[in-house]
Formats: sequence, C-alpha cells, structure tokens
Amino acid sequence: MANSNIVTLDKNNFGAVTSTRDKTVLVDFWAQWCGPCRAVTPVLERLAGEYPDSLIIGKVNIDEQQDLAVRNDIMSIPTIKIYKNGAVVDELIGARPYQDFKAAVDRHI
Repeated sequence: MANSNIVTLDKNNFGAVTSTRDKTVLVDFWAQWCGPCRAVTPVLERLAGEYPDSLIIGKVNIDEQQDLAVRNDIMSIPTIKIYKNGAVVDELIGARPYQDFKAAVDRHI
C-alpha cells in the first residue's frame, strides 16, 4: 500500500481516522485468505489515486482486529463502510465492480 491516503486501521487509530472532518473515509474490512477481498484491493487503490484530497481509505484486517470487526457488525467480507464525520453513511458488501464503489464514494464526497 504505497498510496499515502491508504492506511492500516487498528483499535488505536480507527476512531480518529473515521472521525476525520475534512475527508470522506472508506473502510475496507478484509482478510488475507479472502479471494474477493484481494479482488477489491486494486479498485480501492484506483479510488485512492483519483481522490487524493478528499478520500481516505482504511483497511481493517479482521483476523488481526477481531474487536473492530465485532464492534462494526461485520458478518461477511469484504464489507466496505463509508464514514462522514465519524458516522457510517453507506455500506457495500461483497466484491463489486469499480463503478459501484466510485458511485458510493461520489455520493459522499
């Protein structure tokens, strides 16, 4: 993850990042063993490059951050949640085409 607006989230920074006021925050709840999760990664990297000034992408590895997964009601992965000012404003579940993720981001930028 070389893009500077893609960050790894854990229990220590999740709240601070998702509460960012000047940017929309897209959080990807994923796991290394999840094929659909790996398929979504290039889509998210593309979005990060297209919205460098208005979007932060956070990645939560649910195997390493089980408490965050439980707290955020993650039942299947990949689950993508979009936050504005600390509140969830949209959610997408499962691997989707680029256009679906872009449309969701565009609704909240």
